[in-house]
Amino acid sequence: MFDASDFVAHDGLMSYGTDLRDLFRRAATYVDKILKGASPATLPVERPTRFELAVNLKTAASLGLKFPDALVARADRVVK
Repeated sequence: MFDASDFVAHDGLMSYGTDLRDLFRRAATYVDKILKGASPATLPVERPTRFELAVNLKTAASLGLKFPDALVARADRVVK
């Protein structure tokens, strides 16, 4: 189990964690505000709001595991 879906693409079994692309986009808005003169001390701290579930069916099969169909249907990313 990993926290980033990139590991699933490289034969990791599954991952559940923050959507890194969304975090990078949100970080860019912070940089934009700072470059426009905002004080970093006045910017609010934000928590992640988007999470991503990824499963690797090939790795699961090689380990003799089967993901429930409901989990596979809910996954944001499925590697076959």
